[in-house]
Amino acid sequence: MSSTNAKPDAPLPDTALGFLAWLSVEKGYAGATLKAYESDLQYFEQYLKGKGKTLAAPKTLTRRDIQGFMAEQHRARQAKTSMARRLSCLRGFFKHLIRRGVLVLNPAQGLSNPKLSKPHPRSLNVDQAFSLLDAPAGEGGAGGTGDPEAVRDAALAELLYGSGLRVSEALGLELNDVDIASGVARVTGKGSKERLAPLSDTAMAALKAYLLVRHAFAPEPSEQAFFLGQRGGPLQRRQANRILEAMSKRAGLPTAVSPHVLRHSFASHMLQSGADMRAVQELLGHARLSTTQRYTHLDLAQLTRAYDKAHPRAKSRPAPEEPDS
Repeated sequence: MSSTNAKPDAPLPDTALGFLAWLSVEKGYAGATLKAYESDLQYFEQYLKGKGKTLAAPKTLTRRDIQGFMAEQHRARQAKTSMARRLSCLRGFFKHLIRRGVLVLNPAQGLSNPKLSKPHPRSLNVDQAFSLLDAPAGEGGAGGTGDPEAVRDAALAELLYGSGLRVSEALGLELNDVDIASGVARVTGKGSKERLAPLSDTAMAALKAYLLVRHAFAPEPSEQAFFLGQRGGPLQRRQANRILEAMSKRAGLPTAVSPHVLRHSFASHMLQSGADMRAVQELLGHARLSTTQRYTHLDLAQLTRAYDKAHPRAKSRPAPEEPDS
């Protein structure tokens, strides 16, 4: 078995433990990230042990050691995302040793990350999205007042698709964040950045209907979460996933729909309808325009129509021939 596949069990030397402690105390890395970096260092230490080397003697390590480690991971068919993170971890480890005066040069500097594929986000077409939102939910239907959970579920789905929110943003809403009369919601996104998200007409109607039955979840008087679970506390991400899975099943969709699929669908449908990309970037809360551009997987016909409509020298250009079927 490849040492890259085998679960590492060798203890880390003080050089590596000190780096992890620095990431935790000085950089404030999250627990999950620290655990992943610890595992990355253990895998590299395991590889080095097979070569008669160790992280405890970093001055003996060379660029070739890291290249060999990456090559072994490639042969073991490790995920490219894992390989990229491990290389990033090693860069940071050696950079930390340089700051402490242990090393002068970083043997990982200049090594290229494996090229990561960027598949287009999966989204529903318009008919599928409407089918999901119109799917009955319980005896009273999606908006049936006899079923508070169904009313809540419909409101959540309408908000995710109508405003393109991340599920964490939707579940993080409090009562005073949603202004149905003004048709906006104050959303806290990544990096604690706030933005105003417009509400669609159907979302406003669904949210208003939900507020009329929110008391049925028996929340504590001090509970301010907008979306509530069965026990009166904030609705959890896992519950939200199950809600949409059930709705997609009732709608007869071929695969289960996640909250993120509705966000992708919102972005794709906005762009396909001619919305400005920078406006969609703001609506989604993307820090970089390149992130929004992932949704613009338009075919040649769509691009040609857009070009002919906008470019001043496109009027006399002949239309492209249709490909043979």
